[in-house]
Amino acid sequence: MARFETVIKEAIARGARRQVRAVVVPLRREVVRLRRKLGQLQRVVTVLRRSAAGWERLMKASPPVPPVSEEEARAARLSPRLIQSLRQRLGLSQTTLARVVGVSAPAVARWEAGGSAPAGRNRATLVGLRKVGKRQVKELLARSAKATASRPPRARRRVTPVRRRSTRARRKTRG
Repeated sequence: MARFETVIKEAIARGARRQVRAVVVPLRREVVRLRRKLGQLQRVVTVLRRSAAGWERLMKASPPVPPVSEEEARAARLSPRLIQSLRQRLGLSQTTLARVVGVSAPAVARWEAGGSAPAGRNRATLVGLRKVGKRQVKELLARSAKATASRPPRARRRVTPVRRRSTRARRKTRG
C-alpha cells in the first residue's frame, strides 16, 4: 500500500508542477520584458538628464537681458531721469539694479544723480533692460541668487596682526 501512496503523490506533484509551470513561464517572460523596458527607460532618462543639464548650462551662460547691438547701445538716450524711471518701472532698488547690471550700488546712484554715465557693457545692459518686464527681472534675480547660493563660500584669509615693538624696545635700537 505504501507504494500505491507514493505513486499517487508523485502523480499529484507532477500535475502540480505542470500547472505551476503553465502559470510561471508567462510570468517569467513578462518579468524579462519589463526588465528590458526598465533598462530602456533608464537610458532615456539618462539622455534627458544630460540634455537638461546642457540646456541649464546654456541658460546660465546666456545673457540675462536681451542682447543689444553696439550701435543701438550708443544711439540710445540714457539720461539720469531715464535710468531712474527704468529702475522704478521694474520695481528695483538701486542695489538690485546694480546687481542685475553687475556694478556697485554707488555707481547706480552716480548715474541717477548725473555724476557719471554708464558706458560699454553697462550701457548695453541698461538698454537691454528696457525690453524686459518686472516678471523677467524677478526670474533673473532669483536665478542669480540661486547661483550664488549653490556656490561654496570662499575661505577667508586669516589676517595676522602686526606686532609692534614697545617704545622701550624702539629706544634701545635707536640708541
